[in-house]
Amino acid sequence: MANEFIAPDGHPRCLWCGGAPEFLPYHDNEWGFPVDNDQRLFEKLCLESFQSGLSWRTILNKRENFRAAFHHFDIHQVARFNEDDVQRLLQDAGIIRHRGKIEAVINNAQRALEMIEEGSLAAFFWGFEPALDALQEPQSQTTSPESVALSTSLKKRGWKFVGPTTAFAFMQAMGLINDHASGCITRKKAAQARRLFTRPANKRHSSPGSPATSELAQNK
Repeated sequence: MANEFIAPDGHPRCLWCGGAPEFLPYHDNEWGFPVDNDQRLFEKLCLESFQSGLSWRTILNKRENFRAAFHHFDIHQVARFNEDDVQRLLQDAGIIRHRGKIEAVINNAQRALEMIEEGSLAAFFWGFEPALDALQEPQSQTTSPESVALSTSLKKRGWKFVGPTTAFAFMQAMGLINDHASGCITRKKAAQARRLFTRPANKRHSSPGSPATSELAQNK
């Protein structure tokens, strides 16, 4: 029970989601459930990048502001942002006004479009899903060999603000791993969702000789 807390409904949850009222619905309905939508995956990685050096509560409370400011993280629209958009965003008190991170989102949208031409972001990201027997005790780590490999692969493709810790948090949230605490009531729900989830795949990203597979092997 050290990494769990009892929620108002009397059931145990991951300890971290007891830190703020807004964490519980996010934890129960989103965190750790598998996602295969390119736009949602892009949004989450962008928000994790903005979180670097900050708390997730800060980002979660500003998430709707981020969505409005970045056109709901439509990859095509964000990729067309220019210096005028950067200046607009630097004046937006509803988001994190960090030039480097704002410019990184725009850059990353452009890099994402390049990758989508090869297949899908979902197929690429899910190529880094770890083997089940490689998982350690839930919530016992902040990086993994797979998150290091994902970070390395993204950086090789020109992405920014995507370090191994950011990549690991992204993998936790998007269901590439089930990192809910062992006694958390949501762990079984996330596990069932992962069992029923059809992994996205395409030959370019997910075959044994694909970039995801080879880069993961190099980082083990």
